[in-house]
Amino acid sequence: MGRPSGRGHRRVPHTADVRIEAWAPTRQECLAEAVTALVATFADTGDAPASGTGGFTVPPGPDEDLLVAVLDEVVFRLETEGVVPVATEVVAADDGGARVRWRTVDTDAVTPVGAVPKAVSLHGLRFGPGASGWCCAVTLDV
Repeated sequence: MGRPSGRGHRRVPHTADVRIEAWAPTRQECLAEAVTALVATFADTGDAPASGTGGFTVPPGPDEDLLVAVLDEVVFRLETEGVVPVATEVVAADDGGARVRWRTVDTDAVTPVGAVPKAVSLHGLRFGPGASGWCCAVTLDV
């Protein structure tokens, strides 16, 4: 992916949809960074103070399924509750799944900067360990 070490994300060119990459030292941090990358494609959260909290558990499964489940939950909560995560924490569950907790803000408190994702595409999906940590690449249907 040609990425720096540490933790971060970026948007990469794609013909019709939105493609993001995220990286971090651990699987859990990479999942959290992918959430931040997804949100950055459609909203500038700026200094919006968190107005709520949320959480959910993802069952064990392949790493790619875990990534899709976490990002799908962001899209679901956006559509059904009108909230956007502004801070995400992912903790490994004993069974191989994950527990996700986030602080959220209402959508009316953020500045729109792009098309809202409708789904996570499985085409070109990547998530796994690399030479200097974990990385993922995801295409978002808009």
